[in-house]
Amino acid sequence: MIRDAEVAGTCVDVRIEDARVTEVGAALARHPTESDVYDAAGGALLAGLHDHHIHLHALAAADASLRCGPPDVRDEAQLASALRNAAREGSGWLRGVAYHESVAGALDRHRLDAWVPERPLRVQHRSGSAWMLNSAGLAAADIVPDARDLPPGVERDGDGRATGRLFRLDDWVRDRIGGAGPDLAAVGARLAAFGVTGLTDATADNDASALARFRAASDSGALPQRLRVMGRLDLPACDGDRVSIGCVKILLDEPRLPDFDALAERIRAAHAAGRSVAIHCVTRAEGVFSVEAFRRAGAIVGDRLEHASVAPPELVSLVAGLPLTVVTQPHFLRERGDAYREDVAPEDRPWLYRARAWRDAGVPLGGGSDAPFGSPDPWRAMAAAVDRRTEAGHVLGGDAPLSPEDALALFTTPAEAPGGAPRRVAVGASADLCLLDRPWRAARAGLTSEAVRATWCAGRLVYDRPSAPARSE
Repeated sequence: MIRDAEVAGTCVDVRIEDARVTEVGAALARHPTESDVYDAAGGALLAGLHDHHIHLHALAAADASLRCGPPDVRDEAQLASALRNAAREGSGWLRGVAYHESVAGALDRHRLDAWVPERPLRVQHRSGSAWMLNSAGLAAADIVPDARDLPPGVERDGDGRATGRLFRLDDWVRDRIGGAGPDLAAVGARLAAFGVTGLTDATADNDASALARFRAASDSGALPQRLRVMGRLDLPACDGDRVSIGCVKILLDEPRLPDFDALAERIRAAHAAGRSVAIHCVTRAEGVFSVEAFRRAGAIVGDRLEHASVAPPELVSLVAGLPLTVVTQPHFLRERGDAYREDVAPEDRPWLYRARAWRDAGVPLGGGSDAPFGSPDPWRAMAAAVDRRTEAGHVLGGDAPLSPEDALALFTTPAEAPGGAPRRVAVGASADLCLLDRPWRAARAGLTSEAVRATWCAGRLVYDRPSAPARSE
């Protein structure tokens, strides 16, 4: 029993049985079999949040890695110091994440060797598209700089030798480095503290082994959230209550766009296998390329554009004519907006990470964190969707802000239908719940995860802020 919770503006009691909400009403009588009563003290009880775009294994690995970009590291001297200090503290691989060129320009093995010459080092770009390895790292990964049989994503210099920069080669690098997958327990607990009860892992190379790790984490309780898994076309079937299969994920990179007809055929093949398709598109060209491929293949309900980072009016119009969903990350306006003001072409800046325009056009819109490439805190994304301000306080883009209610809805729509009807606390609904420490009228004035007091996944209390203990009756 959750006592005295605000649901849709009214204080009620909520009964949970067998992982579902079975009763909602005022002054419910306690059943003799109910051992726990939680005093909500008038706080808003919401449907648990669903992150529609996250990368769980990468997030777990990033949490154990050295931050190499803003705001933690802002210039070359800070980066060199951080890498040298970390290299002295252990042995084996040193892993850096979140690097951006604003810190120290382009990195290659020679520059990394100057800071960390002996310990194997790999640094990931904040976009997730590239790794930079030092010479010891190349050797540890058995990558010979002048080998002729290296894959196309290995950058070479004018003499044909590997520079240490590897593009979109995560699987290849992982196979050469080896090691077990990261533990997801800390990630699950961290997300529960944000009120997150559901996740869609949007990693393009998820395969049977990744799915097995997800299922093991779910079965053990290490990952309490419901999970929908995107990935390769050959992902095995796994439609269960806690873990299910989602879209086939396709990555696009504007400098190396695939053959258009081949992309359309990949979409058709996924549809023929009963899978929808999600395409990663962050540039204007990638957006148009994706939409036209969906048009050629025949888009179906469930097909998605991931990010749609630059969405000029003509792209919005194209998408609105198809049964496509957009999943966006408005917190990048906050986290990267000041860099966007310098790096993004002036003609693209007004159309960055739009939300209101998609909704006004009738396009279903969901929200995701893209963690670890963005903050895993969905409340930061909600706040950014409402004020559209950078860290320095600049309003970015020409899109109108969302209301707090619409921003919340980005993360309360169903896993299988981002942008659909928001889930509600109602009889028969799954008991995936997020309790705030304040009524909604107070919470909407400043959307923040600091307001999250408790979280239930499938009726099980998985987060309870220590300062707010349960009450016994």
